[in-house]
Amino acid sequence: MKVLTVSPRGFCAGVRRAIDIVDLALQKFPPPIYVRKEIVHNKSVVDDFRRRGVIFVDQIEDAPENSCLIFSAHGISPTVRDLAKSKNLRTIDATCPLVTKVHFEVHRFLREGYCLLLIGHKDHDEVEGTMGEAPGKIQLVENTEDVDRLQVSNPDRVMVLTQTTLSIDETKGILSAIRKRFPKSKTPPKDDICYATQNRQDAVRELLTKGTEVLLVVGSKNSSNSQRLCEVARDRGAHSYLIDRASEINPEWLKGVKTVGLTAGASAPEFLVQEVVKLLHDKYGAETEEIFVREENVIFSLPKELAGATAVR
Repeated sequence: MKVLTVSPRGFCAGVRRAIDIVDLALQKFPPPIYVRKEIVHNKSVVDDFRRRGVIFVDQIEDAPENSCLIFSAHGISPTVRDLAKSKNLRTIDATCPLVTKVHFEVHRFLREGYCLLLIGHKDHDEVEGTMGEAPGKIQLVENTEDVDRLQVSNPDRVMVLTQTTLSIDETKGILSAIRKRFPKSKTPPKDDICYATQNRQDAVRELLTKGTEVLLVVGSKNSSNSQRLCEVARDRGAHSYLIDRASEINPEWLKGVKTVGLTAGASAPEFLVQEVVKLLHDKYGAETEEIFVREENVIFSLPKELAGATAVR
């Protein structure tokens, strides 16, 4: 068996920044440290922080007054921010700058008189935060069927925003349906789907040209970008499976398989990928080959509360 690993994979700049923020907060501020929602959508990362004393809460009300609260990488609405302020919480914002970009776009395009549509998944934390930037003024589009139900005040002034972690293939069909119904609709000058999401999807496409029969994606079930990597493979006829770690691999998936592709979602740590490599080597005698697709050198600065600090892991 051959295992084709691919680069880029795993942590993106936004995830790395969010994890560093929690690491530094643990060093700088007295415990306990609270995080609203999961800091990133990865079970291993969240479990590790829990072991180190971080308390994850779903609601602002669950964080005691005057405590330190970190907002997750997926972004929050102004309502959540105001509620935290009313409780005198010391807040640190770990929102990915690329999500913040979409939030800025909401206000910019509303000022310019556009009707806003957001392509995304209803219950995702990022979508809740973006919709919360302008309650009642953004219509969510999850699929092409939703396009038929849209009602806009000015069909000539429609702007389409996108959840950052979607599949390019997935949005293509929805965008086509929107443009068919609203021919003058526009998208922002710079794509909303983040560079890391695009790069990891392109890397999967490259793996599939190398004879990959089964794709293993290391990532958690609630990770949108990891789910999309599986879909990219399935749409091209390959079997794909999302796993949190090596122990979840079903031997039935690999029966008679000569070439396995291996990647990781943007919130999955590299050590989990290496666990899979080791299992496939030890159990199946697999040889590993790395496929390099694209270099990533994006770095996001830390929030002012932690500027100048250095995370140690």
